[in-house]
Amino acid sequence: MTETQPLVVVDKLKKYFPVTSGMVFQRKTGSVRAVDGISFSIAKGETLGLVGESGCGKTAAGRTILNL
Repeated sequence: MTETQPLVVVDKLKKYFPVTSGMVFQRKTGSVRAVDGISFSIAKGETLGLVGESGCGKTAAGRTILNL
């Protein structure tokens, strides 16, 4: 059996959203960690399913991978 290169490789994916305060002068006061450090690879013929509770970052992970 020969090994093939993975089609998709994700290593330590992170997506943070800024938290701001102020009406006129918006200042960053912190960040919300939507996705923090997930890694996986998908080879030809494999299927990956992201499963989790509402609001756990499934959509944020997918949109970040697709660069949207």
